[in-house]
Amino acid sequence: MGDVVSLGSINVDKIHHVSDAEITDLRDRYSWFPDRGQTVQTDDLPTDFSADPDSLRQGGKGANQAVAAAKDGAETEMLGKVGPDGREFGVRSHLTEAGVGVARIGTASEPTGTAYVFVGPEGDNWIIVRPGANSAIDSAYIREQYDTILSAECLLLQNEIPIDPVVALLSELAAERDRPTIILDPAPADGIEELLGCDAVDYLTPNENEYRALQSSLGEFDGVLIRKRGADDVIVEAERRFTVTPPTVKAVDTTGAGDVLNGFLAAQLAAGASLQKAIEIGTIAGSLSTREKGARRGIPTLEDVRTYRTSEDVTG
Repeated sequence: MGDVVSLGSINVDKIHHVSDAEITDLRDRYSWFPDRGQTVQTDDLPTDFSADPDSLRQGGKGANQAVAAAKDGAETEMLGKVGPDGREFGVRSHLTEAGVGVARIGTASEPTGTAYVFVGPEGDNWIIVRPGANSAIDSAYIREQYDTILSAECLLLQNEIPIDPVVALLSELAAERDRPTIILDPAPADGIEELLGCDAVDYLTPNENEYRALQSSLGEFDGVLIRKRGADDVIVEAERRFTVTPPTVKAVDTTGAGDVLNGFLAAQLAAGASLQKAIEIGTIAGSLSTREKGARRGIPTLEDVRTYRTSEDVTG
């Protein structure tokens, strides 16, 4: 059984490198188009919406976070669903190569989830997600995985799968005497409010778009708030409020940087690290990941992070 379990989305990312003018045009044409750094989820795109991707990559917040936890060295299990096209896209094989357990990933009749990822000249991103097979994750599937979830040290959750079965899971976990530490990434923010009052959620990790969207609901949350703020300081509101400054790197693509922080955070906490150390390690890992294109290609190993910290201590 894994030290870290990620229950969430598995996507194929369609990457589009765009100019500032192209982003402005998309935002003018479509009122629902995401803001910078925002993820929007939709089942139906307008018939006039078309975008030929520059490349296809593996993605999904759940899968990205699982890969990051495995790169940190945690024994990691991925829970989720792919479509009949999963083999065509090599979804399971890519996760396996990254060190993630895939034996419990299910297959749905719907196609594998898709994300349209628009990357600007400075590496910023705008993301549109079509759930596909992710929408087939139901209470019956989660019930089958309950023992795996319960045995984990940390459980990673996001908001790219149906919320009702997640609410039921959290209610059940809240009654357990020995349950995993639960980290919730409220992305996308729409509809996440129902989870904020769940007693089982220990850590909430919004980026600045999500933090602003949830301002009126954060009073329901009683755990540790970790605000991911891109190149600005991560703000941690716990028993003791503190900040962590990300390292300065030349960002090529910020897609998935928040997922990397979450995955490393889970792995570090599962290994017994303090919250401050876990945030410091996760923040460096997230920043380093932006030096490569795609959500996963640039994810560092724990050794990479340690080497970077050592070099910074020497040069700084």
